[in-house]
Amino acid sequence: MKTVQLRRYELLDGVMDEFVAWFPGIVEVRRQYGFTVEFAYADRAANQFVWAVSHDGDEAAFKAAEAVYSDSPERAARFAGQPQRVDAMHLAFVDPVG
Repeated sequence: MKTVQLRRYELLDGVMDEFVAWFPGIVEVRRQYGFTVEFAYADRAANQFVWAVSHDGDEAAFKAAEAVYSDSPERAARFAGQPQRVDAMHLAFVDPVG
C-alpha cells in the first residue's frame, strides 16, 4: 500500500521558471526520506505548480515520514536563502480511480 498526496501550489507572479529550476533538488531530498514524486506539472496559464508525492504505508506513516523530512537538515539546506514563491498551497490525500 502507498499513500499519495496531491499538492497544488498557486505561485507568486513571475517566479514559475525559478520554481521549476529549483524543484528537482527537493525531489532528491524527498527520495532520501522514502518519498516518490509521482508527477509534476507546471500550469503556466493558471500560474500553478501541481505535483503528487507518495510514500509506502498508510496516511499515518506518510505523516510520520513527512515530519522527519520536514525537520531534516537536507530540507533546511535546500530552502536556505530561497525567496517565498508560493502564494497558497492546496494539499490532499487522494485515492486512485479505475
